[in-house]
Amino acid sequence: MSDPVIVGADGSASGLDAVGIAAREAHLRGTALRIVHAFGHAPGHLSAGGPPWSPADHGLESMARGALARAEERAHAVAPGIEITRSVVAGEALEVLEIESRSASLAVVGSRGLGGFTGLLLGSTAVQLAAHGHCPLLVVRGRPDPAGAVLLAVDGSAAGAEAVEFAFAEAALREAPLVAVHVWNTWSERAYEGPGDPLTAVVADADRLREAEQHLLDEAVASWQSVFPQVVVERRLVRSRIRPALIDASREAQLVVVGARGRGGFTGLLLGSVSQALLHHAHCPVTVVHGKE
Repeated sequence: MSDPVIVGADGSASGLDAVGIAAREAHLRGTALRIVHAFGHAPGHLSAGGPPWSPADHGLESMARGALARAEERAHAVAPGIEITRSVVAGEALEVLEIESRSASLAVVGSRGLGGFTGLLLGSTAVQLAAHGHCPLLVVRGRPDPAGAVLLAVDGSAAGAEAVEFAFAEAALREAPLVAVHVWNTWSERAYEGPGDPLTAVVADADRLREAEQHLLDEAVASWQSVFPQVVVERRLVRSRIRPALIDASREAQLVVVGARGRGGFTGLLLGSVSQALLHHAHCPVTVVHGKE
């Protein structure tokens, strides 16, 4: 059996939604589900000279077990036959999930929660985990179209190449079509969206640039299309601003897959602006995939 799918759970509605999706992902992969609950700190008065805190001292252990029981019930409702393990860990959510991700095939978190997982997006925990995690991260958000395609953001980067493989595998598991989108504009040859209007700026040879961007898209998809012949693939070359175009395309998707960092941005960044924009604004769940670097 492959590495498990892990999910951060705290009993919130968003957390339970994440558990349901994580259970489905574990079932599709034929692997186990590990439900993780993290305590970042203890409420109330702490006795002097004692340990930093103890869940049992503050009634947190029973609360955690109740949240985990509800999460396990949701998981079994979605995927009755999967193997489930529980983990109650003392530590900040980001640190706990980062460690758990080292031995996971996929990490799943909700967009908002309670306790240790409060404000996953607004508090940037999901963004940080997307940058520092050791496996693909699926952030549950928006209202996905269950009949929609898997939307792949193609950018030609190292992380993007890993995202292509993940998206094909995910589409095959879900028996869904794959829409591979490469968004370009007149700043593409500089690999960033600079000042001015990238849609109207004059370039020396726009047709040649378009051909180069089409080649990038075709090259990224072709090899994996032969590995997954059962996946119906639509290739879209779109001239637009990158972030708004991908966010708009996510309206009709059941999942967006994007590399952690594209060709643009500053060297050393672990998470690019496009992946961050999708984590915050996509209309369906988003999976962020790292490259081998």
